[in-house]
Amino acid sequence: MSAHGGPRPRLDIYLQPAVVGGGLGDIEEVLAVGRRLWLAGWPLRLYRAEGRRLPEPVEGPWGWPPVRRLRNLGVRAPRALTVTPWWGVSAAPAAERSGRPGDWSEETARLERAYGTDRVVHLSLEEFARTWTSRQQTRERWREGGVVATDIARRISRPSAVGEIRAFRDAYRTWRAFDRPNVIHLYTGFLRSPAFQHEFPEAVQTGPLWPGRLPGSRQARAGRWVWYASPSSSDRLARRLAHGFSALPKGSHPLRIEVRGPRRFELPPARGLRWSWRDPSGPREWAQAFARAELRIVTGSRTLLEALSVGGPFLYFNGVLDRGRRTRRHRPEKIDALLRTWRRHGVSAALCADLSDFSRLRRVEAIARKAWKSEAWRRTFPDRSAAVDVLPGREDAGTLITGWVSAWSRSSEDAPAFVRRLRASPGGLASRL
Repeated sequence: MSAHGGPRPRLDIYLQPAVVGGGLGDIEEVLAVGRRLWLAGWPLRLYRAEGRRLPEPVEGPWGWPPVRRLRNLGVRAPRALTVTPWWGVSAAPAAERSGRPGDWSEETARLERAYGTDRVVHLSLEEFARTWTSRQQTRERWREGGVVATDIARRISRPSAVGEIRAFRDAYRTWRAFDRPNVIHLYTGFLRSPAFQHEFPEAVQTGPLWPGRLPGSRQARAGRWVWYASPSSSDRLARRLAHGFSALPKGSHPLRIEVRGPRRFELPPARGLRWSWRDPSGPREWAQAFARAELRIVTGSRTLLEALSVGGPFLYFNGVLDRGRRTRRHRPEKIDALLRTWRRHGVSAALCADLSDFSRLRRVEAIARKAWKSEAWRRTFPDRSAAVDVLPGREDAGTLITGWVSAWSRSSEDAPAFVRRLRASPGGLASRL
């Protein structure tokens, strides 16, 4: 079977992109799966019921794979698969959940009626690198809410914490739809969590969903950085960078930083720094600029994975909350998981400390100057193999997903049986294809 024509498909695949966690990476992740499947020869569908608009940001300048858009559902194959971020939140049929239906709840209900629930598998792309137990999640909610570490330690030891942790666990299981037997709950990340697996055995943990090959030349342009500045506190980082480069001696060659982001903010002038905003452009043009930069300042999960895939130096900033001694990072689990994995692989402790501090908005000036001036520092970055510490055979989520799709298209099992077998041995299932 080919995506470019050929026999009747054995499987209809539906993309359901949406923003769930507040970051646009939710959309890109769905499309990244779509691109992998398209390259493997699978035709793709985007079904939106008549009279319903797509979720607001979905029509943006994304790297869409070829996809057939449908207003009326037409069943071609005996089975179906959907690709959705956080299926329990964004696509579970309204009858199965309380509160507002998700962006794709209506379409999912129609799909299951058309094919039959036992003939539809839902691939749910869960939060990257957030494989925390309910106890850890509870502590993190307190930390992000501004509770200081000493108070968190006291709270978690109180008898009342047991009920709060249990309530979180019950809500998490409900909103992730772990009770749904035809959903693959895919948790990608750098590091496997046995404790999370024990508490939520339905979860399938794998390595990252790596981006495809970036186009254009990989030859770095000396003295040129790019920054994907999406956090709301990016202006604070900009001021610190400007302060760091304002102290350079007169006559020094200036660093040039090209900035891209969803909103513009002031880029403070500095003697050793030349800023520029990148005008909106297509994914290919941005990918070329990203690949050719001497250093990349990244955020969230997708640009972090892109930086690891390109190779070479990068800095990470996902935003901070509050000020002074109460300053704390927003959603730090991604960079923390990467640095824990790097340390296991023997990566430079000094490099790990620099990336950790930069993400905290600490020592920004010194770290940025070192990144600009020290070729030795830039050479300490490992290749991407050092970023993954999961069970053998599960390092690349994209390879696994392609194998699962092929297996589901040929399987004689119903969806619950297929998903149950995959949960038990996700890597082994793909390896037997």
